Amino acid sequence: MSEFCEKLHMLIREGRRFDFNSMGDNEIPLNGIYVMFEKGESSHGGERIVRIGTHTGDKQLRSRIYQHFKNENKNRSIFRKNIGRCFLNKEKNPYLSVWEKDMTARKNKEKFGHLRNEGGETKIEERISRYIKKNLSFCVLDVPNKEDRLHFEARLIGTVSGCEKRFPSKNWLGHFSPVDKIKKNGLWQVNKLFSSPLNEQELLFVSKALVRKK
Repeated sequence: MSEFCEKLHMLIREGRRFDFNSMGDNEIPLNGIYVMFEKGESSHGGERIVRIGTHTGDKQLRSRIYQHFKNENKNRSIFRKNIGRCFLNKEKNPYLSVWEKDMTARKNKEKFGHLRNEGGETKIEERISRYIKKNLSFCVLDVPNKEDRLHFEARLIGTVSGCEKRFPSKNWLGHFSPVDKIKKNGLWQVNKLFSSPLNEQELLFVSKALVRKK
């Protein structure tokens, strides 16, 4: 597992790097998988992969990345929600219990809407955006087929999460997450962590799909 995780890290680092300011870049494919790196996090001789994700709707990769990086609405991005959780939990802010609620659901709006501090949430969202802009970047795989995207997303996550030589730094923000799987696995995600890892043939597919540096 560690060998494949190392190969994967070395391979993905060869890709073209995008960041907060790249949302309109035409080099980001319409359909694919994103692989995130975070400043200060290292593994296998270089930057450490901290999140892997994709999308289900057709031609929605750019939109999905925008939701994570720039759309200041944690109800549309579990990634943003998780970063906000860490900020609030680190500071022992009781507003964490409200932040946890998904206010897109009508039932929750009616039940918990009176607890919301919209001005305070705006400040948290802005703080999340600043953190992402300063620390997060990503590479992408061009994967047009939905079934392939879902398959390889799971395989990529399984390869990274199952590696015993991949550790978050002591300063990683995720240590303050109230979500045990994030703290334990060192990734900004909780799903598909125990998926089967990549094999050699699948690693070759990833290599061919990677959007590389010009």
